[in-house]
Amino acid sequence: MYLTTLHYCKQYPLWVAELDTEPDTSKAIVYDKEKVQTSNSYDATSETAMRRIEIAKKKAKVDEISVMVAGDMAHWLRMGVCYGSTFPALEAKGIPCVSKTYYRLRRRFYYELSKVI
Repeated sequence: MYLTTLHYCKQYPLWVAELDTEPDTSKAIVYDKEKVQTSNSYDATSETAMRRIEIAKKKAKVDEISVMVAGDMAHWLRMGVCYGSTFPALEAKGIPCVSKTYYRLRRRFYYELSKVI
């Protein structure tokens, strides 16, 4: 279950990037006819909306668990868990705790997240 949770967290930057960009709904237009027609079988707008809702829910899970586990240090925990920053890199950026505390929070985060995914 650890690897599942680890890989789930590694997708977090992709979710953030996708939610920050404007959705592309141009896939609903079919160019294979003489006249440009909208597709009757595929609604890109609703598909995009559903995907964005799904991604937002996944991102919210990670955000909620990190705040529940780490409180004020949730940002630092997400930097390490989701963006792959090592503790020495976080320490160089000014993380306000020692390595033992950080690793304890990280283990608890993985445990709590594994229960909800």
